[in-house]
Amino acid sequence: HEREHHREISELITKHEEEMEKLRANLNKEQQHLLDELRRQMTATHKAEIEQAELQLQTLHSLELEALRLSLNNMHTSQLELTQSNLRKEKETALVELREMLNDKRAQEVAILQGRYQLEQDKIKKQCLKEKEDL
Repeated sequence: HEREHHREISELITKHEEEMEKLRANLNKEQQHLLDELRRQMTATHKAEIEQAELQLQTLHSLELEALRLSLNNMHTSQLELTQSNLRKEKETALVELREMLNDKRAQEVAILQGRYQLEQDKIKKQCLKEKEDL
């Protein structure tokens, strides 16, 4: 029974680790998808802004154009940093929630197994006492 109990606990731990690994992989995939989408959008936006800047190049002074480019780059950098920070926070929050949920589930399963173990142990003790009385 102890071996069975240990085996069940090992299986639960393995299952828990596999689930955590799947969740990590899904979160990483989701994060990569969001980053790729953000890069695509930023590339499209940046391309449109460059085309607009090229049209203005014909009428604007070169120093004014350089100031505009630097301002846009700073804005994009700030936007990217903010987005990455938000994604990191969301990922951390999701991981914490998943970890808590899995820990709760594991605790419930361990409690059930301990209850079964106790019932089996009580049953065996009663059986032993009965056999002793019969002897």
